[in-house]
Amino acid sequence: MSSESGDRWVFGYGSLMWRPGFPFVERRRAVLHGRRRAFCIYSVHHRGTYERPGLVLGLAPGGSVRGAAYRVAAGEWEAVYAYLQDREQPTETYFEAWSDLKIDGEAGKVSSLVFLSDMKHSQWAGALSLEQQADLIAGAKGLSGRNIDYLSDLVGHLREDGVRDHAMETLSAARA
Repeated sequence: MSSESGDRWVFGYGSLMWRPGFPFVERRRAVLHGRRRAFCIYSVHHRGTYERPGLVLGLAPGGSVRGAAYRVAAGEWEAVYAYLQDREQPTETYFEAWSDLKIDGEAGKVSSLVFLSDMKHSQWAGALSLEQQADLIAGAKGLSGRNIDYLSDLVGHLREDGVRDHAMETLSAARA
């Protein structure tokens, strides 16, 4: 599945799965190997504040993650890329990478833009215990709303998309 036309792919593993906010030609289920979905970044902007940080998703090393791959038309790429930089990097806790994805039902892989967690950034939370994650998520609120709503939305949308993420479901049950 090459992009001979100049189209490019974007991988979403959190809110980009259900609220991409940009035009795309197609959306496909995909897997990224070598990373896993985790609440590993302190949020001081969208889901928390500096006084009361929350947690947002990142891609922590290890495992694999199911998400959504979006094919963006070559003519739309510049505007989509600018939008994604603004959305995904307000505090530069992520860095861009081009990674190979396995698209469901297709042979081979595609290269896709992925926003990876910067483990050297001051907002990197790392491997917090389930209880620590649940406590931070339960009490935080930022510009985009309550952190607990983000977790609930995530689990619900993953289920709608046929994705079972046991770590996210366990975290959701722990905060209930």
